[in-house]
Amino acid sequence: MKESTLSPSRSAALYERALELMPGGCSRNTVLRKPHPLYVERGAGCMVTDIEGVSRIDFANNMASLIHGHAHPDVVTAVSAQLQKGTAFTLATEVEIEYAEHMCSRNAGFENIRFVNSGTEAVMGCLKAARAYTSRPKIAKVEGAYHGLYDYAEVSQTATPTNWGDAHHPASVPVAHGTPASALNDVIIIPFNQPEQAIEILNQYRDELAAVLIDLMPHRVGLVPASQEFVQALRAWTTENGALLVYDEVITFRSTYGGAQEWYGVRPDLTAMGKMIGGGFPVGALAGRKEVMSVMNPLADKVLFPHSGTFSANPMTMTAGLVSMRLFDEPAVERLNKLADLARKSITEAIRIADIPACVTGSGSMFRVHMKANAPVTYRDAYMTGKEREGINMLLDHLFDNGIIMINTCSATLSTVMTEKEVGTLAEVLLTGFRKVKKSL
Repeated sequence: MKESTLSPSRSAALYERALELMPGGCSRNTVLRKPHPLYVERGAGCMVTDIEGVSRIDFANNMASLIHGHAHPDVVTAVSAQLQKGTAFTLATEVEIEYAEHMCSRNAGFENIRFVNSGTEAVMGCLKAARAYTSRPKIAKVEGAYHGLYDYAEVSQTATPTNWGDAHHPASVPVAHGTPASALNDVIIIPFNQPEQAIEILNQYRDELAAVLIDLMPHRVGLVPASQEFVQALRAWTTENGALLVYDEVITFRSTYGGAQEWYGVRPDLTAMGKMIGGGFPVGALAGRKEVMSVMNPLADKVLFPHSGTFSANPMTMTAGLVSMRLFDEPAVERLNKLADLARKSITEAIRIADIPACVTGSGSMFRVHMKANAPVTYRDAYMTGKEREGINMLLDHLFDNGIIMINTCSATLSTVMTEKEVGTLAEVLLTGFRKVKKSL
């Protein structure tokens, strides 16, 4: 399936044009491949076809945002009808209310909700709401966890052994050059799944912390679920010390009908969501306790957090999201999670047969392959050595060349249109890939 070296491909020609117009020739780094990105022609169900005419099974699903795969007919029909009526207005829409009712019905902790345009914006809104509610400046987050493109939320998501500091008190490491020192000083980093160490750090800032922000199964930390002890310890500490507990469920809300938080029975004060709740359109949402959400209430005598957005709750996204989430009912969630269980079992068997030091992590409808014999527990455990990165890149290329798209950490997010057939194909291709990696490394 590799492109011919005899003549330039259409994708290569497009990339030459793109390089003149955009930094790196793109607006999102995740599409880059060597020697150039491939450009899509169309998607249908779980298949994506590029402009060279090659079709691949899509296990990436636009970074976990397509819970029903591509161009689901129910979503297409609904948004096509809305398109004829208009895409955005300076008037309210009924579908926003219908969608709010549906989302709040999925989780008893969602007393109020507001819609925004991305997961980044949802997390940002949660942190600003927490500061407004508590009148405190600092937030705490897990080392290595990704929470979007926002100075405070992104701190230490790319920390390395050269700068991450003491494991018992991780350093606040910037991602973007020029990040203000003031931002770094207002972000306290705690280790994942290490409750005693985390609480020891939090205690040093008990009067300054507005919120503790956690992803219950952070992708970049290894896609390993948080332990019950860790989540319960953070809930107890925030309650005792007047801070808010914020869950980032932008990726993990797909895990159960009401989000990954249902695994724990530990209710946060605020939850950020995004990705798949938009039905394939840009979306974000923040939901939680009415008392906390009231900081955004424009009818209050004093509005602590004025909040708006030109495209927030636009009817295209609301329509697509409502249709998609109604389709993603409890039976659909259960079926997809069972399919992912089969995938994890099949991949583990492929690893055993190939006799290679690797493992698969994840839960719900997501999983990640590591070139490590043992599943990581913390970000530092999950951090890839040069040899491990080389193996993962080789595996990703092998998958791509054999008709499978994965997220660039060798992670997968399933869609409801997938079956055991696609999972079986993935396991078969991974087995040959593991053997190839073992032979080469």
